[in-house]
Amino acid sequence: MQTVLISGATGLIGKKLVQKLKANSHEVRTLSRNQSRNHFYWNPEKAEIDEKAFENLDAIIHLAGAPISKRWTNSYKKELYESRINSAELLFETARKLNAPIKTFITASGVNYYGTQTTDIVFEETHSFTDDFLGRICFDLEQTAQKFETLGTRVCAIRTAAVLSPDGGMLKELIPLANKFLLSPLGSGKQILPWIHIEDMVNIYIHLLENETLSGAFNATALQIINNRDFTFQLAKSLNKKVILPAVPGFVLKTVLGEMSSILLEGSAVSNSKIKEAGFQFKFEELSLALANINKDSAPEEAES
Repeated sequence: MQTVLISGATGLIGKKLVQKLKANSHEVRTLSRNQSRNHFYWNPEKAEIDEKAFENLDAIIHLAGAPISKRWTNSYKKELYESRINSAELLFETARKLNAPIKTFITASGVNYYGTQTTDIVFEETHSFTDDFLGRICFDLEQTAQKFETLGTRVCAIRTAAVLSPDGGMLKELIPLANKFLLSPLGSGKQILPWIHIEDMVNIYIHLLENETLSGAFNATALQIINNRDFTFQLAKSLNKKVILPAVPGFVLKTVLGEMSSILLEGSAVSNSKIKEAGFQFKFEELSLALANINKDSAPEEAES
């Protein structure tokens, strides 16, 4: 059993991760901006944190960060950056100040480390980062996480693909559109969409936490490489619906969403070989299986007769 402190515990991954950690007999502590006896208080903007959270602490899992799916105004880009890097810096500085003997620090990063670009490359962890907006955020976050190594802490960075879940994320927006026959491909539809089922996502965190010989960056993505158009048609098919609308032109998305549209209109393939070689076994490597499971979990229960 380990005592684990989690930031971003109320997010899509965080909620499931807390449940799974407790089920695996780990003690879980969570950070929150709301002062409550159920959480440890922190406010990264003010560099405030309850130092009691670090007492007899074995590991930190850093998930906190503003969502990237909002329009990127200059002020919001600043929030996207600081909500990840400054909060990680606060965790490090507090651990250093307290000389806390933390064994493991795991941070959420993203496959956007490799840039929002469509290429023929299948990116592996050894590839360098692309110096665009999201690539820089991922790189700087991982660099901040690596500061924990100076404290003798093992560090892992999980480069996360789009997480498929019945409880939130992209499918929360797409499934209602599909049910109303309003779903359509985006732009050329040829851009690769790296994805991962929420259960595999959470299990990767558990795997890295519990296997203390593992360190460094790991891609968290399913085996099947699929583009936006094929993903769209498979999602509709899984719901017994059809795609009847033409693709949304790229210029329309750029006009409506601005710079943020890049994460919808571009994307490259990402390899999961490293995490598999580290002993992790995926449950959902084919999209059809992942969607079938998600649709089962999200379907409303039938009323009892």
